[in-house]
Amino acid sequence: MTVRPRRSALYLPASNARAIDKARTLDCDVVILDLEDAVAPDLKSLARDQAVAAVRAGGFGRRELVVRVNGLDTPWGEDDLTVLAGAAPDAILAPKVSDVAAIEAYTARLPTGTSLWIMIETAISLFRLEAMAASARTGPLAGFVLGTNDLAAEMGVQTDALRAPFLGAMGLAVAAARAHGLIILDGVFNTLDDAEGFETQTRQALEFGFDGKTLIHPSQIAPCNAVFTPDARQVAAAQTVVDAFADPTNADKGAIRLDGRMIERLHLRQAERTLAAARV
Repeated sequence: MTVRPRRSALYLPASNARAIDKARTLDCDVVILDLEDAVAPDLKSLARDQAVAAVRAGGFGRRELVVRVNGLDTPWGEDDLTVLAGAAPDAILAPKVSDVAAIEAYTARLPTGTSLWIMIETAISLFRLEAMAASARTGPLAGFVLGTNDLAAEMGVQTDALRAPFLGAMGLAVAAARAHGLIILDGVFNTLDDAEGFETQTRQALEFGFDGKTLIHPSQIAPCNAVFTPDARQVAAAQTVVDAFADPTNADKGAIRLDGRMIERLHLRQAERTLAAARV
C-alpha cells in the first residue's frame, strides 16, 4: 500500500459545485466527495454527475480523491458505481458494509485501479471486523472509516468527546486494520463551535492509532493536521528506523537491534507512516 498522509479527510457534498472547487485549494489530505448522507434524494443524479466531472478534471494535487457512493441496497448505488467506472477515483467509499459478502459485491463493480474503503457504521459489523479486514489479502479493500454517528444511532448510545461507549469498538477496528495493512480513519466530530472538544477527540484518535480523522467542515482541517503531524523528535526517530532497515546488511532481517532495543518490520511501517504525515 502506498504510504501517504491521511491526517484529515474532508467530506463534501458532491451536489455543491462551489465546495468541490474550493476543495482543490484546501490543506486536507483526503477529499471525500459525498453522494450519500450529505445529498438529498432529488439531488443524487446531479451530485453523481458533478463527482464524475470532478474526478475527470483533476486538479486536486497531492490530495487523495475518494467518492462515497450510495449503498447497493438503495435506488442510486448501482448507477453510482456504473458511472464512476469510467472516472476511476483513488478510492470508492462504501457505506454501511457489514460483512464480506457486501465487500465482494462492491469489489465486483469497482473501477479498475480504484481502491475500496468501507464504512464501519453498523452494530453487526463490529463482530466481523477481522473477517472483513482479511478480505484485503485477495481484493482491493484498502481502508476502514468509522461511522460513529450511525453507530450511535443504531446502538442508542450517548457520547461526549471521549466516546466511552465506543472505546472497545475503536480498539478492535484499529487492531483489525493493522493486522491486515489497512488505512483506518476516525469518525466525525459534529459540534463545529467546540474547538476544545474537537482537539480532545482528535488526540484520542491519534492515541488509538488512527491514521487520521474524517471532517465535516474546512475549519476542522488545520487543528486536525496539527494533532496528526509528528513533531521533530518523532520524525528523527522514525528516520532512524527507516535508515536502519535501508542498510544493505539488514535487507533480509525481520528484526534488528537499534539504540539498545529490538525493532521489527512492523516498526518500519509505523516509521514510514510517521514520515509520510510529516512530508506535507
